[in-house]
Amino acid sequence: MQRPKFVPKPGQVDYTDIRYAPTVNIVVVHKGKIFCVKRSPDMRIYPNYWDWVCGFLDDHKSIEEKAREELQEELGIQSDDIESITRGQLRIDEAPEYKKTWLIVPVLAKVKIDSFKLDWEASQGAWFTPAEIQGLEMPPHSLRTLEPFLAEIEK
Repeated sequence: MQRPKFVPKPGQVDYTDIRYAPTVNIVVVHKGKIFCVKRSPDMRIYPNYWDWVCGFLDDHKSIEEKAREELQEELGIQSDDIESITRGQLRIDEAPEYKKTWLIVPVLAKVKIDSFKLDWEASQGAWFTPAEIQGLEMPPHSLRTLEPFLAEIEK
């Protein structure tokens, strides 16, 4: 499926050409395994890289509301399928190749299910152990999103 043209909804910000972009990066976990998506080749930013479920914080929703929305849009996860959502500490990543400064809010989402329906943003998805994630081709500094949640995942 090809990338649809982004048309902002009323009250939504289009960060396409804005340097500073706030995002939520969601680490999806089920029974000690972590779900990553391989970004579609149609994605404008980091195509074909493995990554978390991500989304722009481009409206007035809370971090938790936005995380639930992204999980539903990108993986088809319903609110009842989410066990918990834990917000991490804001971090900043520079991406000079895209002329972006990412303001990233990491989120850990523990889910009750292990099967998802991917949308156009991902060409594939898979479950990994924390050790296996280290070998994936991911955007620079993506593993920093995972680090504060490792102890919780390995429980």
